[in-house]
Amino acid sequence: MPPKPLDYESINENVKKAQYAVRGELYLRATELQKEGKKIIFTNVGNPHALGQKPLTFPRQVVALCQAPFLLDDPNVGLLFPADAIARAKQYLSITSGGLGAYSDSRGIPGVRKEVAEFIQRRDGYPRYISSPYSLFFLTLHCVNLFKRVLSLVSNLLDKVINYFILYFSDPELIYLTDGASKAVMQTLNTIIKGEGDGIMVPVPQYPLYSATIALLGGTLVPYYLEETANWGLDTNELRKSITEGRRKGLNVKAMVIINPGNPTGQCLSAENLREVLQFCYDENLVLLGDEVYQTNIYQDERPFISSKKVLMDIGPPLSKEVQLVSFHSVSKGFLGECGQRGGYFEMTNIPPETVDEIYKVASISLSPNVPAQIFMGLMVNPPKPGDISYDQFFRESKGILESLRRRARIMTDGFNSCRNVVCNFTEGAMYSFPQVRLPPKALEAAKQAGKVADVFYCLKLLEATGISTVPGSGFGQKDGVFHLRTTILPAEEEMPAIMDSFKKFNDEFMEQYEDHRGYSRL
Repeated sequence: MPPKPLDYESINENVKKAQYAVRGELYLRATELQKEGKKIIFTNVGNPHALGQKPLTFPRQVVALCQAPFLLDDPNVGLLFPADAIARAKQYLSITSGGLGAYSDSRGIPGVRKEVAEFIQRRDGYPRYISSPYSLFFLTLHCVNLFKRVLSLVSNLLDKVINYFILYFSDPELIYLTDGASKAVMQTLNTIIKGEGDGIMVPVPQYPLYSATIALLGGTLVPYYLEETANWGLDTNELRKSITEGRRKGLNVKAMVIINPGNPTGQCLSAENLREVLQFCYDENLVLLGDEVYQTNIYQDERPFISSKKVLMDIGPPLSKEVQLVSFHSVSKGFLGECGQRGGYFEMTNIPPETVDEIYKVASISLSPNVPAQIFMGLMVNPPKPGDISYDQFFRESKGILESLRRRARIMTDGFNSCRNVVCNFTEGAMYSFPQVRLPPKALEAAKQAGKVADVFYCLKLLEATGISTVPGSGFGQKDGVFHLRTTILPAEEEMPAIMDSFKKFNDEFMEQYEDHRGYSRL
């Protein structure tokens, strides 16, 4: 009898190839132990509220009123909600078609996309978006620009005027709201990848969303390695080596991914790094995919976040007119941490109108992104301002979260570096530590006998002994013979010392068990 369509041997081979270690073997074992009554500390995923971070008050107040608009008709609503939250809820309800229970435009609510555009312009220092009556003006400019290229009849002056507006104003029509940044990344890669001959350059270590999605879509990942000894720095020589190797294998390398700040590595790219990356993409005809979801999570002052788009605009022509860039952001990270709401966006720069139309078509197949999450996005990019009733509380709450994360990043880095055979770069940004664990030969042999990758073996032992659920470095990619694990810095600050003590105790006992004391050196 032939296999049925959903029998394992019949399903899509790309589904089998896709791997996502963040919710893989370690996580599944952790959930089993939790069912058995063991206390589990889930540090495997950047999920702030699950580890005790409290939601910010103002965004929840506004969304609560939007979800239950009948509250706005209650004469006592002002006793429970501040006036600015009430005003924002009314504003959002006025720009939705039927409230939060109705589909929105497939690209997202136009008014929220306008808020995102204004946020990008404030962040990057370029002129503010001209208010909504001019949305058609921007579309007209794109059409005129296309018409000009075809007919070659427009003067150089008009060329300069058109390109100024298109390049230096963030256009809401080129910003799409999505169900989290992950969906935005998947949608973009789906547009780029035509088959296994298409290569996507991805940093290693990398967030496995990229490797899994590339595999699922039938493309080929082209790794470029970050340098651990240089605090996970990005070297353009490595980029050239990577693309040369990809092309030697016959791949059409089409895109380059950067994650800034890094996941799992936590490094922040400098403006000079970004200029080199953009020049590389220009020279090699690559679209740059800028994963910038951790842009608010910065824990040092030497290298603040700077967006790829700002650097591209700073460079000017010809790069600013030619390099194709797609940038991603999310409500899941930063001080908001609203992972379960699933809100994100992507912005397209220098993408031809015909391609934008195709991206819109694909977006429309899903009808609408999550509408409550779109409101969270509006509130993230347009928070209370000084002088607003809710500003002081909002500022106090958000600042408190970021300051605590900065302290936790230091506690965790110092804790790992105090452990035997463990070394860890400081977490400059994002939400993770990625320590290297030097596993003794006897541990490598024990892992082999158990049929496990060595760092999986170590992380399973850690989980069983302490309840700390991490992700092995092999899930992110790493150089041969080098082993890591990833953990979030999100456990409550008051619990962090005990967690690191527990890790240190386990690690010391593990090393004592597996080290060959006759000749094995310690870090």
